[in-house]
This record gives sequence, C-alpha cells and structure tokens, in this order.
Amino acid sequence: MNKIIISTDEAPSAIGTYNQAVKVGTAVYLSGQIPLVPSTMEMVSEDFAEQTHQVFKNLTAVCKAAGGELQDMVKVNIFLTDLSNFATVNEIMSQYFKTPYPARAAIGVKELPKGSQVEIDGIMELPSTN
Repeated sequence: MNKIIISTDEAPSAIGTYNQAVKVGTAVYLSGQIPLVPSTMEMVSEDFAEQTHQVFKNLTAVCKAAGGELQDMVKVNIFLTDLSNFATVNEIMSQYFKTPYPARAAIGVKELPKGSQVEIDGIMELPSTN
C-alpha cells in the first residue's frame, strides 16, 4: 500500500522525525498533538483545560487535512501528566465528539514534550469512496 503523508499549516509542524499523520488506504494514523499554537509554535497556556482544547483543535486540523473530521477517529490515546485531570478531559472531549465515541485509552505519564500536560494521538478511518 502507498503511504500518503498528511501535513497542514493549521496544526503545529512536526518537532522531530515524524509527520503530522500518515494515510494508508482509508486509515489515517495521527501523530500525537500537544497544545502548541500553530502560528507561534508556543504553548497555548499553562491552564490544563485550555491545553486540552488546543490539542483537539490541532487534531481537528490534521483530520481535515486528511479528508475527514475528528468524528471519524476510531481510536484515541490520551497521555496525561496528572491523572486527576481525567474528568476534565472527559468533559472537554464531549464537546468535540458525539456518539458513537472512539475507542480510547488514558495513560498517566511522567512528562510530555515542551512541558505539555496533555498529548493525544489516534487513528481515523475515512469513509469509503467506493
């Protein structure tokens, strides 16, 4: 299968040896997004809720660039530096997804790039064009 690299200026550019997303067939594998503002490549704020909203905005932009939308995500992995923010993630996620929700994991980690409190990656399945 051909790998198609997905890239958009509407989400932060990669800060390492990876792409924002890779499409193979109808599956799109999204790299982790942290709460960087695309135009400045700076953290949106120190506030956890604002960081989480920015991450979902970044993911939405990558999904759009791949030809889909956030709701097309079938698997989401959420990485948190403080699991006490789990309820906040749930509340904010409900603003971006409607049922059926994607499969999900929430994982506590020691630290994330650039001091972020949250990072989210996942897999999107694009509707078949057949």
